[in-house]
Amino acid sequence: MIIIDDLRPALGAFNTSYMNTPNIDQLASQSTLYNRTYAQQALCGPSRTSFLTGRRPDSIKLYDVHSYWRRAAGNFTTLPQYFKEKGYHTLSIGKIFHPGIVSNHSDDCPYSWSEKPYHPPTLKYRMSKVCPTKWGKRMNIVCPVDVESQPGKSLPDIEIADYSVRFLNNYKKEKPFFMAVGFHKPHIPLKFPKEYLDLYPFYRIPKLKDATKPEKLPLPAWNPWNDLRLRDDIQQLNLTFPFEEIPLNYRQKIRQSYFASTSYMDSQVGRVLSALTENGFAENTVILFMSDHGWSLGEHGEWSKFSNFEVSTRVPLLLHLPSEGSFKFNFVDALKTPNRLTYTPKRVSNELVELVDVFPTLVDVVGLEPLRRCREGHFEKVCTEGLSLLKRQTMNKIAAFSQYPRPSIYPRFDSDQPKLRYIRIMGYSVRTAKYRYTEWVGFNPLSFKVDWTRVYGRELYIHSNNDDSEDCNKAYDEESELIMLQLSNLLKCGYRCSIRPY
Repeated sequence: MIIIDDLRPALGAFNTSYMNTPNIDQLASQSTLYNRTYAQQALCGPSRTSFLTGRRPDSIKLYDVHSYWRRAAGNFTTLPQYFKEKGYHTLSIGKIFHPGIVSNHSDDCPYSWSEKPYHPPTLKYRMSKVCPTKWGKRMNIVCPVDVESQPGKSLPDIEIADYSVRFLNNYKKEKPFFMAVGFHKPHIPLKFPKEYLDLYPFYRIPKLKDATKPEKLPLPAWNPWNDLRLRDDIQQLNLTFPFEEIPLNYRQKIRQSYFASTSYMDSQVGRVLSALTENGFAENTVILFMSDHGWSLGEHGEWSKFSNFEVSTRVPLLLHLPSEGSFKFNFVDALKTPNRLTYTPKRVSNELVELVDVFPTLVDVVGLEPLRRCREGHFEKVCTEGLSLLKRQTMNKIAAFSQYPRPSIYPRFDSDQPKLRYIRIMGYSVRTAKYRYTEWVGFNPLSFKVDWTRVYGRELYIHSNNDDSEDCNKAYDEESELIMLQLSNLLKCGYRCSIRPY
């Protein structure tokens, strides 16, 4: 299970032609590519806890990174814990659970893992002034580096790949393993070996057509991207909070660095997949590749995650099953390959998928006892609010659901990550084949009650009218009233109303 931090589907396999990601694309050529997969909340902690427990944010009562679900909601069985209890050796390498109180300062060990989770030593420098500039070393978002000059002479994702390869080289095959590998890039800081910039010449970086705040965007919907504002290079721009745009030249530099970080991460993924093949595990190992949520790259004038827009909620998802053919993999060093290699996905699914579907899917794939659907109002230690992708022959999901909290109507410095006690508004979003509809409504952080009568804003984007970039909010158009009523009812009913028989 390979989990990438803050990765939107900016990959060659997902029809992003300018991306150089040969190793992930090679995996896609032997996998099913799920083209429309959505996170339940575009924030690392809540998203990871959601898909690792198979439950949605409202069920685990976790919308920030300041509480542990076993205490806040219930002692739920997690995905790796389920495999561990069924006889698997489970290990966590890198970022799987969000670290800190979200996972009880232990990555949920020993509940979920057979051995102590591994975190790379150089991760401690993620907020350090290690980015070289002509003014000295800074804590920047744009941070191409000479690896040998860095503290520890390495970078976290290199160390994660090293550890993963060592495990695969030395594992004695005594029992089946559940190996979760979590890479950090392209999460900020965009710190990567500087030679990866050569893959993306500055003059070739595509420019945005929608780099400004949409005219009809409700105020609570705006994400002021405060995580970027903490960085020295962004502070140096002296931008007026919360709406002033990043200048074009620096906007392009951030985009270039995000793409370069992604290619750097792709190389580390390739090293792990190569070791899986070389050690004889590939023939009978399920491989799942995913991200915890997307990332805005200047669309709508926004950056980072922290929103319900498509760019923040849509993620890549690949699933390779040994039963569908042998896995053959050759590591590709993009830096040494003059011509970009192209691969065609083995199979593409355009069905709506949610990250809560991952837990029941992996359980079904390996033949463990299937998870029951969680019953409304019942406490169950082992159940799922997702749907196994192997059971789409009997059920059809018509909608995917995401949400994001806000502390106030007008953006403020904690709007991107409000603590639970400050949440006053919840943005609930439903994505269907044709539409995205969002309502920003009242929320009580003490009772966790939603007040659907207190509406602070609505958004309706019609993807079937060529608005895939979600620039034109049609929520206030008279001709949209009927479809808005239908989508509003679906949103209030929730995921239990989103599945219909064929």
